[in-house]
Formats: sequence, C-alpha cells, structure tokens
Amino acid sequence: MLEKINYLVFNYLNHLVHLNPLIDQIIVILAKYWVFIFVFWLIYLWLKKDQFRQIALFSGYAAILGLIINFIITLFYRHPRPFMLHMGTTLIYHAAEASFPSDTTTFMLSIACLLFYFSETRISGIFLFITGLISGFCRVISGIHFPLDIFGSLVVAIIASFAVYTYQSKLRIVNRVIINIYQSFLKWIADLF
Repeated sequence: MLEKINYLVFNYLNHLVHLNPLIDQIIVILAKYWVFIFVFWLIYLWLKKDQFRQIALFSGYAAILGLIINFIITLFYRHPRPFMLHMGTTLIYHAAEASFPSDTTTFMLSIACLLFYFSETRISGIFLFITGLISGFCRVISGIHFPLDIFGSLVVAIIASFAVYTYQSKLRIVNRVIINIYQSFLKWIADLF
C-alpha cells in the first residue's frame, strides 16, 4: 500500500518534467547543485568567529553521521531508483544504486536541522531546511528518487542532528582541538609573511 502511494506520488511529480525548459533547468539546479549552498554556508560560519565555528563543526558532524546512518540502512535495505525500474523521465544522470534514503537530501537536512537548534543560526536553519526539502523534491521530479527517499532522509537528518546536539558538550573538546589547529595554522601563515 505504502509502495503504491510512493509510486503514485512519484509519477505525479515526475510528470512536471518537460513542461517548460526553464522550469526543467531550475529543477536540475535545485536538485543537483543546491547542496553547495549548504557547504558555502558552513564555510561562511567557520570564517565568521569562534562561536560559529563550533556550530559549523556540529553541522558537519550531523551531516557525516546522517550519511553513515544512510550507509548502514543501504546494507540492509536496497530500494532501486525510479529509472532502474524503468519509471518516469530522468533529467539528471545518476549511478544505478540504492535510492533510500537520499544522501544529498540527508546531508542538507542534517545541516539545516542542526543549525535550527542554536538561536544564532536558527533563521538560516529554517531557510536551509525549507530549501533543502524543495531540493529533495526536485530530485524526485527529476526522476532519481522516490518521495519516500526524501521522507527517509528527513527522519535520518532529525536523528543525526539530535544525536550531535545531545552530545555537543563532549564534541566541544574535539572542536577545540580542531579550532586550535586551524588558529595555529593561520598564525604560522601570518609569521611566514
């Protein structure tokens, strides 16, 4: 029953492909390249100041943990991608591998969920969460994921970000080491010139 709904929603969303070339291009950009906005945002937070460096590192940990959880899931459950089942129209090339959950969407939503926990980054977390979901569904429209893949990514992202947030006091020790190495490196570069 759930699989039928998954396929039905996929077919409905995927039928939006080729209605307009401009819309197709926007879908491809959001599905394939929007993830880089998240990376750039973490770099921006890292460069801002120490307090934001902590949050940037926590976000990175959440994304990594989310991807590890995804990998574990695929060891036990390998759902094919739509094009592997000869369903729909594919706008983006993708390797024929497990589709559940979406690694790209998990990466984005793990970062967004973690940012939401901190008042300093809450607004950016909300913005990135909404756009990450939109990007995830653009991956459905473009034919490389099913809707349940995106829902699975959301669940994984919530778990990963909550785990990192819960253990942030222990992770701050690791953060301090990383930040100290970074600051020492900057000092070394400055001393060279």
